[in-house]
Amino acid sequence: MKKTQFGSPLEAILYPLLVLVIMWLVFWADHLFPLIPFYKYGVMPGVLESWKGVIFMPLLHSYEEVNHIFNNSIPTVVLLGAIIYYYRQIAFRVFFFSWIFTGIGVWLVATNNNSYHIGMSGVIYAMVGFLFISGIIRKYKPLQAISLFVVFMYGGMIWGIFSIEEKVSWEGHLSGLIVGVILAFIYRKHGPQSPMYSYEIEKEMGIEPPDFEGELNERIRLAKLQQEEMLKQQLENQGQKIIYHFLPKDRSTRLEDDTDQQ
Repeated sequence: MKKTQFGSPLEAILYPLLVLVIMWLVFWADHLFPLIPFYKYGVMPGVLESWKGVIFMPLLHSYEEVNHIFNNSIPTVVLLGAIIYYYRQIAFRVFFFSWIFTGIGVWLVATNNNSYHIGMSGVIYAMVGFLFISGIIRKYKPLQAISLFVVFMYGGMIWGIFSIEEKVSWEGHLSGLIVGVILAFIYRKHGPQSPMYSYEIEKEMGIEPPDFEGELNERIRLAKLQQEEMLKQQLENQGQKIIYHFLPKDRSTRLEDDTDQQ
């Protein structure tokens, strides 16, 4: 069976679905217990007591607006599935750090200290940033294809990093995007890499590649010398001597013309 740098398709389906199920269970619980303020488990910027929001923020969605969780569900499955399949070796670390550092970024940079930030969208932006940048810097065609797919499907999300809508956490989007880009550079030498040709491997190891052109020129030169020697030997056997005519270094027009006959 041919080995591949990529992960298992089954894992790329099951794990994202597991995250999705947990998201919807939390959303359902929020409906079942309306007296419990689930949103207070989100991130309130600059408030030390809201540190727990760094962990719980991505799982929380507004029960008043079902579109909030709907809009985050499909990108979560698609993008996390892509990371697990194409970057299996580092998928858990990328997702974990995207989750944690996006929340920390919101806590540090968000300006509205009277609002709770909730939702998976910040982590989604982190995964978009990672997949797009990682595919570009690795210069590996399958990963570059994923970069193009991300741009085609989620390129319009770039407007989410600007303060356009009042109830949208643009700080969470911006933090996530920055985290994803940073992770792409940190893990650029981990996971799948573009296949290297033998001469690239030798160059990396400090081995000079063979000079085929130089060897060919040397063989041609030796062949000419051998041919001249054979011709010279032939003429000598016939009783003739070869006198070479050339212009001296002072470029005078004097020529030597001497022929011996036996």
